[in-house]
Amino acid sequence: MLSRALENTAQIVTRWAEKWFPDSYIFAVLAVILVAGGAWLIGAPITKVGIAFGNGYWSLIPFTMQMAMVAISGYVLAVSPPAAALIVKLAHLPRTGRAAVAFVAMISILTSFISWAISLVFAGLLVRALARRSDLRMDYRAAGAAAYLGLGATWALGLSSSAAQLQANPASLPPALLSITGVLPFSQTVLLPQSMLLALILLLVSISIAYFSAPQDAKAITADDLLVTLDDPPEVTAITRPGDWLERSPLLTVLMVALGGMWIWHEFSSKDPIIAITNLNTYNLVMLLLGMLCNWQPQRFLRAVAQSVPATAGVLIQFPLYGGIAFILTKAGSTDGLTLSHHLAQFFVAISTQGSFPGVIALYSAILGFFVPSGGGKWIIEAPYVMQAAIDLRVHLGWAVTVYNAAEALPNLINPFWMLPLLGILRLKARDIVGYTFVQFIVHVPLVIFLLWLLAGTLNYLPPYLA
Repeated sequence: MLSRALENTAQIVTRWAEKWFPDSYIFAVLAVILVAGGAWLIGAPITKVGIAFGNGYWSLIPFTMQMAMVAISGYVLAVSPPAAALIVKLAHLPRTGRAAVAFVAMISILTSFISWAISLVFAGLLVRALARRSDLRMDYRAAGAAAYLGLGATWALGLSSSAAQLQANPASLPPALLSITGVLPFSQTVLLPQSMLLALILLLVSISIAYFSAPQDAKAITADDLLVTLDDPPEVTAITRPGDWLERSPLLTVLMVALGGMWIWHEFSSKDPIIAITNLNTYNLVMLLLGMLCNWQPQRFLRAVAQSVPATAGVLIQFPLYGGIAFILTKAGSTDGLTLSHHLAQFFVAISTQGSFPGVIALYSAILGFFVPSGGGKWIIEAPYVMQAAIDLRVHLGWAVTVYNAAEALPNLINPFWMLPLLGILRLKARDIVGYTFVQFIVHVPLVIFLLWLLAGTLNYLPPYLA
């Protein structure tokens, strides 16, 4: 009964999405209009709203480039001969289409605890490898949704959690926030036993939903049915001119990796390795160098880069819109100087008690995350109000970070923003997979809020750590 209900729900939502769900760009534009209207309704002059949007439009350009490079570097590494061989071996393990979908979900979630970027790219390429199997009828849409679960369900509970990384590193915290919370080490956030238990429960529930909501073989829609091209362009191996020798020689690759490796060694030897790798610039350079090394030949490396470019198109055109949204939320104030983000935060904090705090703040964080889908940037917006409220209500501060982490991931399940790199790899549209991620969403929301409330009762108040 449960299997049939989940499968039917996924099919109904998928059919609706295929007809009504817009391209993710339209989704982002509607979000801009909604937030701008909200700011205007609280009293912000419309000219001030427009100025805030314009000022914020280019504010995420460094981050936009970083995210584009995440997609490119992850793809380049994942299609390299060593990684491709691993993916092929993994793709031969599942025996049925449903098992393949559940397997993708497991790989996506487990890798997300290390890095959400690796999770997104590696799981996406695993789906393509599974789809190439002629002996396996797997629903390509359900598998694509499963590949997204690491980012849509659990990434913020792992080592790449932006909020946990910021709170553990006093040099990265804004002084105003540092004075409120102090330093919160990983042992009090993502490595709390309660946080790890929450992550384990979400892992098991997500895999189960992925399995039971996936269509059985007779109803499965394959990549071929969707007219998705799975073959990669043939590799050119003939040497016809002197320049071809340089393109195929590993000498240039070795020199580049050696040069970049010196800087990487300095970064990791002078900093905590976990802190170092969570810097996106460091992460991207490490991934690019590994991609160069694993592809060995410059020509093969450049070919992989060219194949990865379609995965970045949505990121490049939509990230600026979210920069504009963030500025409208935080800069376009009314005559009393208060912004829309202030009003939202004050409303949710005002209706909280010590017992209801986890659920209320989780709901607020999820709603705001729908419009500002950036874990670190959104934490900077929320944290001063949320953490001060946690102190006033004597809530464990590390658990307040976990509340944010778990709730921040919820809107990712239906917001197409973070789907963009994966959709580029799979050559799908958001409407193709949102039916299956929506099923995850309707289960995760009440489950996450309940667990955040329940587990909060097992923790005593944790005062701020002095930096």
